Amino acid sequence: MADVVLKNIFKSFGDKEILKNINLDIKDGEFIVLVGASGCGKSTLLRMIAGLEVQTEGDIYIDNQLVNNVAPKDRNIAMVFQNYALYPHLNVRENISLGLKVRNVPKCEIERRVQRAAEILVLEDYLKAKPKELSGGQRQRVALARAIVREPKVFLMDEPLSNLDAKLRMHMRSEIKKLHKKLETTFIYVTHDQTEALTMGDRIVVLNNGIIQQVDTPYNIYNYPKNVFVASFMGSAPMNIIKAEIKDGFLIFGNVIIGIDSLGYKLNNCKKVYVGIRPEDIVSSYEPSYHFNLIKFSSKVSFEENLGSYKNIYFTFKDKEFCSVVGSQVPKCSKLDFSIDPKNLHFFNYETQELLNKKEEFLI
Repeated sequence: MADVVLKNIFKSFGDKEILKNINLDIKDGEFIVLVGASGCGKSTLLRMIAGLEVQTEGDIYIDNQLVNNVAPKDRNIAMVFQNYALYPHLNVRENISLGLKVRNVPKCEIERRVQRAAEILVLEDYLKAKPKELSGGQRQRVALARAIVREPKVFLMDEPLSNLDAKLRMHMRSEIKKLHKKLETTFIYVTHDQTEALTMGDRIVVLNNGIIQQVDTPYNIYNYPKNVFVASFMGSAPMNIIKAEIKDGFLIFGNVIIGIDSLGYKLNNCKKVYVGIRPEDIVSSYEPSYHFNLIKFSSKVSFEENLGSYKNIYFTFKDKEFCSVVGSQVPKCSKLDFSIDPKNLHFFNYETQELLNKKEEFLI
């Protein structure tokens, strides 16, 4: 096991700056997830830790050793890629053991490691099979086994589940978490999938345009997003964000007017803020948690997504498209009444777009 420390990392390709002053401490044995939209720099960052890309500036430490000039093969890491990269002419045992043979590991030690990896990933019955005889999930497990047998200090995973169907992705998410628990090794995992990030990581690193936006636990990332970007990016149905004005002691957004004294925030000196509302905090009148004494409004329904146990209801709120997550018992309607508990509102500074903390003064 090992910790990984990134200090003042910059990366440019020509005139294009990909990563900007990345500082990150990854703890020994931690499962950390790098998440962001395509092109944000997360895979480039992973490849630099692996030594497959060279940073323009900055230092990378693995297990307290500066590895800037250390070759990938000597960094004691193992990488699992998006595509399985299995040799089609070799069977599962041969694919798993090939890297060890190249390193001249003794035959008895190779057998021990292969057998252990096969047991961990339930591949004992497939060691003689060729990759073409395996399902997508089984091939991914072979790729993981190939990484395990190296017994690395750090596992690097670059969107390893993106080629799998939805059901298999869900299964493999739990398998990788179980693997991490068994091995107790540092895992650094890249994904663009917010659900993967929230369900798998001990901590999440949210990247946007090469800049770290927030590093925190899944709970804090979701419930206390540091800024508007994190709030609107994280979550299978992201936070609804709308501009609000403050006049004469009242907060005004859409067709809602509410006294600011009841919000638990000192907004007296603010003229504008961004208001964030999680979709699950917008409750329809058909649900038991709907209350008449909360913020109330009505809106025409644009469309709905029926997801079995719940629905995503999309509607226009002022000039913004909003989403509400409601129970499956809510009937199909052209118009719905909604309520919001004021304590579930999030407020962001209008200029900096940073989250405002309760009972603090923010001047604009």
